[in-house]
Order: sequence, then C-alpha cells, then structure tokens
Amino acid sequence: MRVTSPQNPRIKALARLKERRHREREGRCLVEGPREAQRAVAAGVPVELAVVWPEGLGPEERTLLEGLTARGVPVLEVAEEPMRRVSYRENPGGLVLVARPSFPRLEALDPPPHAPVLVAVNPEKPGNLGAILRSADAAGAGAVVAVGGVDLMNPNVIRSSTGVVFTLPTAAASSEAALDWVRARGRRLVAASPHAETSYWEVDLTGAVAIAVGPEHAGLPPEWLEAADVRVRIPMCGRADSLNVSVSAALLLYEALRQRSKT
Repeated sequence: MRVTSPQNPRIKALARLKERRHREREGRCLVEGPREAQRAVAAGVPVELAVVWPEGLGPEERTLLEGLTARGVPVLEVAEEPMRRVSYRENPGGLVLVARPSFPRLEALDPPPHAPVLVAVNPEKPGNLGAILRSADAAGAGAVVAVGGVDLMNPNVIRSSTGVVFTLPTAAASSEAALDWVRARGRRLVAASPHAETSYWEVDLTGAVAIAVGPEHAGLPPEWLEAADVRVRIPMCGRADSLNVSVSAALLLYEALRQRSKT
C-alpha cells in the first residue's frame, strides 16, 4: 500500500530519526543518497526498511533497490510529500534506507602500524567530521577516532563522508580514553597547532603515528598539546589565520601518504 500522507504514523516515526535522541534510543538512522546507501550495504550494515518514492528513483537507486528486495528487505512505498518529511535533503531522491549500524569500540580498533590514525578532537560540526572521514579514507588512514560526544549516525556525517563512516574503522571516544589508546598502541602523537614552530612537512609522518586536529577557532585542548610527541603547524601566507579542520586534516594525511610513498 502506498503511503500518501506525511501525517501517517509510520512516516512520523521515521522522521523522528532525524533527531539525535531518537537515533540513539533506537540504534537506527536514515541513509540517503546512492553512494551513501551503496557503501552502507557493501559494509554489511543491516537494512531494516527501504522507503521508496518510485517517481524519484534514479538508475543507481533502482539497481540498489533491486538487490535489497532480492534479499528480502521490506519496502515502504510513499508519495512525494511523505518522502520529503522523511528526507533530510532539500531535494530528496527516491530511496531512503532505515539502517542499524554498529561502530567499533575504541579498544577494538586495530589499524596496521604503517597506516596513520586521525584523531578529530571536538570537530564541532557533523559536516566537518564527515569531510575528515572522506579525506582519511582517500589518504589511506587506518582508522579515525572522533573525540567529543560526536554522533556518527548524524545525517550530515553520513552525507559529507559519502558513506565512508560505514566503511572506514571509526570509533567515538572521550578525550581521556583516546589519549590512553594512542599511548597504549605506541603511536607517536602529532598535534596540529598554529603556534607550533615546526611546519608539518618537516616532520617524519611515517611509521605508527596518530595525527590530532582540533576545531578551527579553539584548536586542540591543552591536554592534547601537552601529550604530543611533536607539534606541527600549517603555514599561512595570507590574512586568514586558520583553515577548516577538515582541510587541515587532509593536508596532514596527504603529507603522511606522500612520505610513505617514498619509503
């Protein structure tokens, strides 16, 4: 049966998953967009329901939907207005997945020693964390540790990461736990700071390293700067005195990749 009213109880219940408290209480989230959905499915994330607006389906979504229905995933067909209520995008597509992801606990993370780990401390905006995840994946990071009460199921984390949040080992942790993890794994801690004397391209980023970045305005908290084995800065030549944290993370990770490609 096709749902045509945005006031339908099932639609209201699904729309509540756009709020963090409901995501955390139910352990479910909405996954929207072809790439995001494909990566969630490829990563083995359990899909409980496919919400489908047939008129809005694109070719990639149709192919994905065929695979999901072949696996027995239930389908809820809706009209445009109910889809708009469920979607978190201004111009929704034709497919939204209701998924139940599970993310690794920090102590379970075991990235290979040669791969850098990116620690995002208080990334503030979900979109920043998503962009960091995307860069970390592209640059070959072994894992990402998100510090500061982040919500890995936030729709903007999923969207900005293009679904990489489901495929790249990512754990949320407290600041203390993350620092303990870095020390216990024997990783050199490289902390980004605009006040550091050493440029990031002057530091050895090969081997087992953890690269820590903080929010654009506040920077890394004192405990991270004090714990660092080395502090590095990204040179700024113009009037701007800071970069978005996702840009800083990308620069550092790609420098680590460049150095590794030479060894």
